[in-house]
Amino acid sequence: MIEKTIERFKEPEPTETAYDRKIKIKEEKIQRRLKGKVIIKGKEVPWEQSRQGLTKTYINEDNWDEIATPDWEIFIQRILKHSGCHIHQGGLVIHVLEGKGYSIVDSQRFDWEQGDLIILPIKPGGVKHQHFNTGPDSPVMWMAFRYETMLDQVCVGITQVEAHPDWAGPRAKK
Repeated sequence: MIEKTIERFKEPEPTETAYDRKIKIKEEKIQRRLKGKVIIKGKEVPWEQSRQGLTKTYINEDNWDEIATPDWEIFIQRILKHSGCHIHQGGLVIHVLEGKGYSIVDSQRFDWEQGDLIILPIKPGGVKHQHFNTGPDSPVMWMAFRYETMLDQVCVGITQVEAHPDWAGPRAKK
């Protein structure tokens, strides 16, 4: 007679799966957003001179983990004469807060003034644009909004064509 021996092995402890990690990461994001900043104080946001102009950036990838609604880029630009000129895929919405001027978008002029909305279309190959102030006595101020998650889908890249006249290059951090 042949004896049959049955060995029982302890089942392995369940391990965290990729699905479990995904759920955990999403929950952590939700919690960060629920506890994120609801107010960003303008006086706490510095003005920075860039290739494109004098800019005050309220929201961008640098602070998405701190705020209630990430994935946006929101900034104000102040224009005395004109901005820099660059090309990107578009998808930018600009609300003119103060002043009067015009934008050159793919060689076409569009005039605007305080209260107007400038909408750069999303185009393959990008949209070349530059903004000009026509009021000699006061600066133009506008606020721009870009939904980065959507723009990632169209592979947004930026090509600087002409730098702002006040751009002197990056400064070393102290």
